[in-house]
This record gives sequence, C-alpha cells and structure tokens, in this order.
Amino acid sequence: MSLHQNPERISPREAWALLRSGNDRFVADAPAHPSQNADRRRELQAAQHPHTVIFGCSDSRVAAEIIFDQGLGDVFVVRTAGHVVDTTVIGSIEYGVDVLGASLVVVLGHDSCGAVAAAAHTLASGEQPDGFVRAVVDRVIPSIVSITSGDPATVMAALADQDVLRREHVKHTVGMLHSYSAGLARAVEEGRCAVVGLEYDLAEGSARMVNVIGDVGEQPAVLPQAG
Repeated sequence: MSLHQNPERISPREAWALLRSGNDRFVADAPAHPSQNADRRRELQAAQHPHTVIFGCSDSRVAAEIIFDQGLGDVFVVRTAGHVVDTTVIGSIEYGVDVLGASLVVVLGHDSCGAVAAAAHTLASGEQPDGFVRAVVDRVIPSIVSITSGDPATVMAALADQDVLRREHVKHTVGMLHSYSAGLARAVEEGRCAVVGLEYDLAEGSARMVNVIGDVGEQPAVLPQAG
C-alpha cells in the first residue's frame, strides 16, 4: 500500500511544528504525554500513520518519544549506536515515509556521544576499538574525516571539539540519507517530506536544528563550522 493517498498525511511544516512544540513542553518540564491511553491503543490496532521518522542514536538518554513528548503511533523510530547508516536503516526510513506516510525525517545527534568520541580517538591515535564496535566507529569516521586536513595542531583541536564533531556527523548523515535513498529524495522534491538534522543537549533537553533539506518553514541558526 502506498500512503501517497493517505488522508491523514500532514505537511512537513506541520510535522516539524508538532515536534518543536513537544520538545518545548519537555524542556519546560510540562509534558502532555499525548496518545498514551487505552483508546489510542485500540485506535492503532489496525494501522499506524506516524507523522515523523526519527533516526537517532541508541543512547539510553535520548529516547525520542519522550524528548519530543509524542505518543503511540506518532513517530516511527529507528536507532543505531551513533546513528550510523546501513542498508537496513535506509530501508526502515523509506518504509516510514513511503509506506506509513511520514512527512518528516529527523536525524537526531546528541552531546557526549560515545561513538563520535571513539571515531575521533581513532583518527587522532590510530587505535581501533575491539570487536564489532569497530563497525560502528568505521561508519562515523567518514562524517568527521573532512576536518582532518591542515596543520596537526588545527586537526587535533578540531578532533577535540565535541560540538563540531557532533554537528558534522549529523550534517553528513542527513546528506547520506538524501543522496543514498532515491525514494526519500523524490519525496523531498515533491514536497511530501523534509529531512532535518538536530543536535540534542542532554542537560537542557533541547533539540536544535543543524541543517535541513526541504521546507519546514524554518532554517537553522548560523552555527560554528569545522576548521
């Protein structure tokens, strides 16, 4: 079934407004906890129509439904350590957009990300983590390797700046999803979807826009760049 005909599909702007207002409530410590009762469970038994796909890190401190104050059936969540991309991630996101009818895809990064720190450590020292954790680090490195040009002092300073590293990884992930997925790129071109990169502050609880592809009625603030 294609959700191109889904009457419940909202615009990317409307989906973004729902997330923003939910995060505002969370930051203000006044969550509404919507769509979490028995009636909502019964309503969703036959089908789901989430307005947003959230692709985030598996970090236990970054639970997407909680930080955006969303309820059952509102967001389709995909999580990997360090929000690293593989074919199953792209397939899951395409399913959320093209089958379930989501109007927004969010890439959610956060501060104190162990995967990003491990990738920076590998680039700085050449040391690799053990086991399959290396597979995660290997997928983060392409996001931040662009900042490793220049004199050694500048490179080491950039690799030590967790804000810059996080931001570069989010931006790179947004670009990867848009370029790798023909279905997602088509949805953006047709105005059915937008892709937004966010950085989440663990202490404040706020999610700030880093970059966006498509129209959500807002552009990110000017943020420090790598290098």
